[in-house]
Amino acid sequence: MTGRPRHPAHPPLTWLYAPGDRPDVVQKALASGADAVIVDLEDAVAADRREYARSATAELLTSPWPTPVHVRIAGEDDIASLVGLPGLAGLRLPKVTRPSDIHRIAAVAPDTHLYALLESALGIENAHAIATAHPALRGIALGEADLRAELGMGNDAGLDWPRGRVVVAARAAGLPAPVQSVHPDVRDSDGLAASCAHGRSLGFFGRSAIHPRQLPVIERAYLPTAREVESAAEIIEAAAENAGAQALPDGRFVDAAIVAAAHRTLFLAARRQHEVH
Repeated sequence: MTGRPRHPAHPPLTWLYAPGDRPDVVQKALASGADAVIVDLEDAVAADRREYARSATAELLTSPWPTPVHVRIAGEDDIASLVGLPGLAGLRLPKVTRPSDIHRIAAVAPDTHLYALLESALGIENAHAIATAHPALRGIALGEADLRAELGMGNDAGLDWPRGRVVVAARAAGLPAPVQSVHPDVRDSDGLAASCAHGRSLGFFGRSAIHPRQLPVIERAYLPTAREVESAAEIIEAAAENAGAQALPDGRFVDAAIVAAAHRTLFLAARRQHEVH
């Protein structure tokens, strides 16, 4: 395992869940255009179907796929069937509450990329300790449905603090920006777009989805607009002419942090152009 930072050149923007006991749905997910597919052995699979889901997923992963395939495990019994398979890109660990959860999995899944899902009040409280628990950990994310139920939240307003906590913990640990939790209404494209815009403002990057129709909405929300690209180019041009802090003619202040953000914007814009072509 390499040390931090652990940012891939092109981190996935869209992550599509598919139930592990439905190989036909998994195949459709792999052909959907999602940046990564998460085969779910946990919430999406009934208890009496989990053994079949595990074996079907192991068969799927006997060879690598062009699209990275991650697996959200239901328990540690899944690990022995999956670790070391050529097609496994990473394990998603549900309900992580403390660093020892990561240590335990890393001990039995050597050289496997791990991703922690924080779905409880205790997990949120321990967010930074979890994020720095082990070099095998490549990301953390928030599981909003379980957290909302535990805290008795009637709407999303109360989630902004734990969302921010997870974003800050990830970045402080040198991990990529977290991916937003799923939007559960697959027909609510307007709500999804608004939620993605809010998540982007909080520091998330990309989102998990439960249906292919959500993917283009997520992409539009997270990739820069033409105006954002134009603004970033203006900032970088001004910085090239004057290396110090300055104010542009329209009043925008430019310093090193603003220039770095502008470069990130152009990087994402180049990603969009690359994917189009």
